Amino acid sequence: MTDSTSKARTTSGLTHVRADGTAHMVDISAKEVTARRAAASGMVLLSAAAVAALRGGAVPKGDALGVARVAGIQAVKRTPDLIPLAHPVVVHAVEVDLDVVDEGVRISAVVRTADRTGIEMEALTAVSVAALALVDMVKAVDKHARITDIRVTAKSGGRSGDWEEPDVSDAVATGSRSARHGPRPPTPSLAGARAVVITCSTRAAAGVYPDRGGAVLVETLRAWGAEVPDALVVPDGPSVGRALASALATSPDLLVTTGGTGLTPTDGTPEATRPLLDYEVPGLAEAIRARGVAKGVPTAVLSRGLTGVAGHTLVINLPGSSGGVRDALGVLAEVLPHTLSQVRGGDH
Repeated sequence: MTDSTSKARTTSGLTHVRADGTAHMVDISAKEVTARRAAASGMVLLSAAAVAALRGGAVPKGDALGVARVAGIQAVKRTPDLIPLAHPVVVHAVEVDLDVVDEGVRISAVVRTADRTGIEMEALTAVSVAALALVDMVKAVDKHARITDIRVTAKSGGRSGDWEEPDVSDAVATGSRSARHGPRPPTPSLAGARAVVITCSTRAAAGVYPDRGGAVLVETLRAWGAEVPDALVVPDGPSVGRALASALATSPDLLVTTGGTGLTPTDGTPEATRPLLDYEVPGLAEAIRARGVAKGVPTAVLSRGLTGVAGHTLVINLPGSSGGVRDALGVLAEVLPHTLSQVRGGDH
């Protein structure tokens, strides 16, 4: 047909928009081949029983995480079959990771290519299909599993250049804002403050998975000006109480733990913390839980983390997930300098 309403308008040799608004595949033949990368993430919210089954290798169908990871990788190669107007691209590398946290499983994917168009849809497809496969694997344990918050988190290459979604710790540390998360509070100043971070996790202590929550805490507190050694990682159980007592003996301004605040039998961080406190600050703990709920994680209400004061040290229990830590940092950025001043005897 030669009717102008059925033709696509072009800009600089690239097919742009059809005059009649009908769908079409964009002509990318004039684009240059460049190295491209896209990252995406998502969340599968699960019951405490399903999380325990995943951590204990007790899912009836078997290796749920392994199956979901392979499903995500396979899905990348089928993206053009699933998304009608997506271009077939040569996929050079795919990484799919599943991180079991207190509220479920966080899924992330990174896809790389050298081609004429972006690869964001492939990254999103990897996360989406991995999430679906995980739900299929655990549905016998949790019939109410919910997939949420699937999004692109970073891209590079092509004419539009590089982009990365700021996470909570980066945005708070720089005072930046993003459309997704809204305005961030100004960067808090903890100059001169001494802090200790303790990760309470048997599996992280054994090297089964990396200590992401502790790393986020240390990085962010340092960005805020505090003096913080690397996180101490200890297994759940009596080691937690001993580590807390040892840290308090050095009289830091701030002691933050991550992990061991849930409902599983091994979660004992609040019980180890409470006897060491002179008094609790319950409002701060409630604000941290409320922030998690507001960010779309309803299971944040199950965290039993405490906040309180021991001597001249502010003690804060945070969840074990890096996402929970980041949500909590959004609260702490608003109140931490004033709180530490109060604990040290400052004026109201």
